[in-house]
Amino acid sequence: MGVFASTDDPESTGHEQVVFCQDKQTGLKAIIGIYSTALGPALGGTRFYPYASEEAALADVLDLSRGMAYKNALAGLDLGGGKAVIWGNPEQIKSEALLRAYGRFVESLAGRYYTACDVGTYVADMDVVARETRYVTGRSVEHGGAGDSSILTAWGVYQGMRAAAGHVWGVPTLHGKRVGVAGLGKVGKYLVGHLLDDGAEVVATDVNPRALEWARTTHPQIALVDDASALVAADIDVYAPCALGGALNDDTVPALRAKVVAGAANNQLAHPGIEKLLADRGILYAPDYVVNAGGVIQVADEIEGFNFERAKLRATRIYDTTREILRLADAEGVPPAVAADRLAERRMAEVGRLRAIHLR
Repeated sequence: MGVFASTDDPESTGHEQVVFCQDKQTGLKAIIGIYSTALGPALGGTRFYPYASEEAALADVLDLSRGMAYKNALAGLDLGGGKAVIWGNPEQIKSEALLRAYGRFVESLAGRYYTACDVGTYVADMDVVARETRYVTGRSVEHGGAGDSSILTAWGVYQGMRAAAGHVWGVPTLHGKRVGVAGLGKVGKYLVGHLLDDGAEVVATDVNPRALEWARTTHPQIALVDDASALVAADIDVYAPCALGGALNDDTVPALRAKVVAGAANNQLAHPGIEKLLADRGILYAPDYVVNAGGVIQVADEIEGFNFERAKLRATRIYDTTREILRLADAEGVPPAVAADRLAERRMAEVGRLRAIHLR
């Protein structure tokens, strides 16, 4: 087992530290990215995914860890931003030994990075990782953790969607609106429930046949379409990307018929400039790292001793944060993504500066 490369060259990536980890016996290949610890230890999940190349894995961890710094700042947390990726197919190589090896790498960072669940990792996995490190959240209730963070992620997305609906249509509800949900995974399943309870009409898709069967069985009133392209082109009021990033790109935005975009996926904007393209088309984009912060709020609460009602109250405030960002965007004449970035950067600078005041 060994760290085969490490860098903390902020000029090249903007990150404080990027660590490559490998354990050949278990097949572990992981990258941990720490973007900022200005507000506190970096917190972000571990994504277990069969990337096409190491370069693709690195690009993802750099994007995701930066996004976590901004997300945690706007969520009002005293935590910085980090993320980890494990490169490989979790259905083929995930094992107790691999997860415990990964846990030892997390422990080696001595508390600079707290990990949690993400795509391809689950609560049970975090229980295994925690056997080798103190710096893990998102554990099971049986092991003193918060359980499934998807619950409050979906709740927060729903609150952000309500705020966006209020901004566009004057009423903070999805009642009578047609919402397209791309991805019926861990978060999408819960989000669909909130939308149906609110009186929305739901159209959805997923690449996993099991997810589609779940929808047919659990919520037969959901209209299912073949793929994300069909969903984007459908007659919908709100588009909710809830799978992998890059859903808003040069192909999808011109075809999009929705007036609001608000979803759980990270890094929805495929590249800089997409936010302006959305604004030019009159589509309101609720920044992903604002509305999907419920999960990180939940796992962060676990660090101080988890209380679900307290965490849910904090996640409910995503409604207020989203409203403020949309108001600020209008006032400053910028897209909401730019307004959100400005607020996050301001908090990281103003609060992070206080660390210069040395304590005995």
